[in-house]
Amino acid sequence: MAKSQAEAVKPPKEKIDPGILKIALILVLGAIVPLLDSTMINVAINTLAVDLHSSVSATQWVITGYVLTMGLAVPVSGWAIQRFGGKNVYLFSLWVFFISSLLCSLAWNTGSLIGFRLLQGAGAGLLVPTVQNVLVQSAGGQGLGRLIAIISIPTLIGPILGPVIGGLIMDNMSWRWIFYVNIPIMLVALWLSWRHLPKGEAAANKPKFDTIGLLLLSPAFASLIYGISQISSASSAKTLVPLAAGIVLMAAYIAYALRSSKSPLLDLHLFRSRHFLASNVILFFTSMVMNGALLLLPLYYEQVRGESVLATGLLLIPQGVGMLLTRSWIGGMSDRVGSRNIVFISLVITLAASIPFAFAGTDTSHILLGAAQFVRGAAMNGIFIPIMVSAYEGLRKEQIPHASISTRIFQTIGGAFGSAVLATVIGHQLKHGTEVSLASLAAAYQVAFWWSVGFAAVCFLPIMFLSNRRK
Repeated sequence: MAKSQAEAVKPPKEKIDPGILKIALILVLGAIVPLLDSTMINVAINTLAVDLHSSVSATQWVITGYVLTMGLAVPVSGWAIQRFGGKNVYLFSLWVFFISSLLCSLAWNTGSLIGFRLLQGAGAGLLVPTVQNVLVQSAGGQGLGRLIAIISIPTLIGPILGPVIGGLIMDNMSWRWIFYVNIPIMLVALWLSWRHLPKGEAAANKPKFDTIGLLLLSPAFASLIYGISQISSASSAKTLVPLAAGIVLMAAYIAYALRSSKSPLLDLHLFRSRHFLASNVILFFTSMVMNGALLLLPLYYEQVRGESVLATGLLLIPQGVGMLLTRSWIGGMSDRVGSRNIVFISLVITLAASIPFAFAGTDTSHILLGAAQFVRGAAMNGIFIPIMVSAYEGLRKEQIPHASISTRIFQTIGGAFGSAVLATVIGHQLKHGTEVSLASLAAAYQVAFWWSVGFAAVCFLPIMFLSNRRK
């Protein structure tokens, strides 16, 4: 009798509607290309500089320009979705990325490649928040944990397969193949999206374009990203000026958005919810942890252990495997129970699995480091997926585009800040050493990994504000 009562009280396991699952898989196909592309291009900078007869510092703008225009486009996505509908904005962003990829493959010098990458970044900036928005609105809040687990696949696969594919291309083919591989995938994604995605009606009361908000928020986001990216490599003026400009513009936008009578690009009233505020703060710090590892691990394997680009890519696979194996299980759990306990336990495991890297030297076992990566990747899912579910909890349909913009901004700035801080820590450690030996290089990476552990530890405070029961 007691058993039957317990079974009656136990919440039923929700099944994902097959139609919604099909939508999620189509969205994954479209989103995977920008993430693969951005990681493949990182291993090609030296080759690009040689082939296009340019300097590495000038060619670096192929990456920096992409990130900046992506930052400019992200805040526009929410207004565009409400004005034109999610499907139309998604198709438009796919077309922009497809055309710009084709143009990048035909670039004749560094200037033309940078220009086409600026266009490509704008497409990516519209694409990623729109993917989240279309999925959340299509699902109506049902089975959101497992659906977010599915659309997070590109985020997992991109940093792992990107360097491997990029290394294979650089070793055997022209750098133009980095952009050629985008074209057939984008064509298939365009056809499937046109045929099978729901129409995605625009908002009944179409919001007017918030020009003032755009002139404040987009440059603020781009300035912060650029300033952060320059922390480890540029002079204080080149770092402080864009950072200060970004902070001033962001403060001006906050004052404007809270007083504005019309619909702003990003609705700041969402932050009145402690769940939403805590979710975004944790996204910021976990993105620092995630992107910091994506910076540190490849550099550690290449510089300290002397591995090739291709071997490094293969050595990074365990973390991605761990994330892939647990995504469905964590997603289902996020739909049935509250976020707080899942995130807390996952964060403890992430911290424990990060510590071996803080002691990694010049001859630490690859098996030990691979096992730590696997456990760390499995635990990171238990942070990221429940947090994304929590961010959308209790929102009305018209608030979802604003939530998609906010989560994207916090993830991007957090990721950029984490990478920049850790690169600065490594540079600082080496600058104060007597000579750059292999041992001192390994010690510098150990200090940087301890900083990464510290970033994760900061998350314990905002976790207390998350919901501990499923509403």
